[in-house]
Amino acid sequence: MATVLKININDLNAQFFRDLGQKISSSTEIEIRIPEKKPKVEIFSDADFWQVIELFDWSKEDSDDIMAPAINKLAGMPVVNIYLFADKLSEKLHQLDTRLHGEAYLKNEGGDYLSVDDFLYVRCAVVAEGKAYFDNVLQNPSEFPADLSFEPILNLPDQAYELKTGGHSTMRLR
Repeated sequence: MATVLKININDLNAQFFRDLGQKISSSTEIEIRIPEKKPKVEIFSDADFWQVIELFDWSKEDSDDIMAPAINKLAGMPVVNIYLFADKLSEKLHQLDTRLHGEAYLKNEGGDYLSVDDFLYVRCAVVAEGKAYFDNVLQNPSEFPADLSFEPILNLPDQAYELKTGGHSTMRLR
């Protein structure tokens, strides 16, 4: 059975987590939910997300080199922004996970078998291409490509986190 703790944001500090850590197993994951109330200022906006994506250097060949400017930018932000970037990336990938986009993928691919992994990696490429391309494909599923793939974007938040903290990330975008 899960325990729910409701705590004022001002009471969340290192001491709180140290005390909590003494009472629970070190392998226990903690989920922090933020109520759906609109914050006074959005912490990490869609515009912030797309600014990071726009830093991809497509003149490079290696995926790590392509993403390096974006990873560096994200690693220069507060850790919470890295998590919020991962959340926005997941949201964008989910927005493209529709029946119409899947059917367009199959039609363009020329088959009747939908590989969930390949479909995910093509959705990753749509996001990696930037906001204008993403918006076009989102609104026009028939524009969904079959010949693009960019799986490495799934690792971008982890790489930024590891660069920022030197620690191992536990974000899972698979």
